[in-house]
Amino acid sequence: MDTVRDQYEAFPYPERDPEDERKRLVTGSPSLPQEIDHFVFGGRRDWSKPLRILVAGGGTGDGLIQLTALLSRWKKPYEAVYIDLSEASRAVAEERARVRGLTDIRFVTGSLLDAADHGEFDYIDCCGVLHHLPEPEAGFAALRGALAHDGGMGFMVYAPYGRSGVYPLQEAFGTLFGHLPPRDRLRAARQVFDRLPEGHPFKSNPNLNDHKNGDAGFYDLLLHSQDRAYDVAALNDTLERTGWSLSGFTVPALYDPARFAEVPEGLGEVERMALAERLLGTIRTHTGYAVPKETVTGPASGRNRGLVPHLKGVQPGPLAQAVARGQAVNLGSNGITEALRLPREAAPLIAATDGRRTLDEIAARAGADPIAFGAAWGTVEARLAPWGMLLYSSVLR
Repeated sequence: MDTVRDQYEAFPYPERDPEDERKRLVTGSPSLPQEIDHFVFGGRRDWSKPLRILVAGGGTGDGLIQLTALLSRWKKPYEAVYIDLSEASRAVAEERARVRGLTDIRFVTGSLLDAADHGEFDYIDCCGVLHHLPEPEAGFAALRGALAHDGGMGFMVYAPYGRSGVYPLQEAFGTLFGHLPPRDRLRAARQVFDRLPEGHPFKSNPNLNDHKNGDAGFYDLLLHSQDRAYDVAALNDTLERTGWSLSGFTVPALYDPARFAEVPEGLGEVERMALAERLLGTIRTHTGYAVPKETVTGPASGRNRGLVPHLKGVQPGPLAQAVARGQAVNLGSNGITEALRLPREAAPLIAATDGRRTLDEIAARAGADPIAFGAAWGTVEARLAPWGMLLYSSVLR
C-alpha cells in the first residue's frame, strides 16, 4: 500500500479547496441521508437516534462532509469516524469540517482493514476505495465486520465497460514510469498522453473526464498502481462471499435490459442486470447500497402508506405543473433517455410531496380516495424510482 499512500500524499483526491465550503456543498451518491434511509432502513429509520457513521477511505472528505453537514443542518444526531491512509487527504477533510463547524467526527489515519477496531457502525460510506486494495475482498469483509446487524453500506466501485481504454494506458504508464516518484511520473505521462492519436480507445471514450480535472484526477484515472473494475456479476459474487447483499443501485434504470431488447424468460435478477450492463456499455461506476446478507433488505416501497416520499433532482412544483399540462419530462443517464409522462391526476400528489408529508397525508391533502391514490402513486413510483428520483425517508420529519 506504500505506492498508493504515496500517490494520495502527493495528490489528495478529489482536489478540494476547504474555503469552498463557505459557498457550496458537494453532494452526490452514495451517502445522501434520504438514500441511506431508502436503501438501508426501508424508509423507516428513527433519526432521533444518533447515526453511527464510518467513512472508510474518506479521501478529501466528500462523503463525510455531505452526510454530516446535512444531518447537522437538519439537527439529526450522529457520531462519525473517518479513516484514510493519507495524512494529506485527511488534512483537507479535517479543514473542510472545521470551516463548516462540523463536530462529532473522529479522524483516524489508518487502514479500513482495521475498521472493526473503531466500533460498530449503523452506516458505512466506502466510495471509490475497495477497488484500489491489494485484496478487495478483504476490504469488503473487514467493513462487514464493523457493521451493526441492521446497518448497511453505501459504495462505489469501478465498472469495466464505461472505462474502456483506461487499463491499457495504466499498464503502459506503469511499465514506463512506475519507478518514478509521483510528480515525475505525472509529468512524464502527460507528455506521452499528449502524443497519443485522437483515435486512441481512451481518447475516443466520451464517458471519461477525470483526467481533465487537474493533476489529481489525471493521476487517479491513468497512473494508479492498484485498480480493478467489477462487472455486475463479479460485484454480486464478491458481496455474497463477504457477507453482503445488494439492496440496490442508485439508478436502477441503467440495469434494466428491457430498455434495449425483449429479454428471454428465466433470467435471474443478477443475470438481467449483467445483460443490461453489457448492452449499455457506458457504466463507469457501480454506485449502490449493500446490507447484511442475512437481512436481505430491499429498497423502500410506497406500499407502506406511512412512509415519507422525497423527490431527488427535481422540484415538486415545476414537475407537478408539467404533469398537469400533460407535458413530458426528459430523463437520462449514461447515454439512455426517456420521455417521462405521468397521468394528470398525479399532479396534485407530486405538488404535495415536500419530504415531510407521509403518503397518507399527501392523499388526504389531495382529497384522493385510497384506490385512486394507490393507482396514481403506483405510476409515479414506477416511473421515477428507476431513475433514482423517488426516495422514502423520514429524515426531515
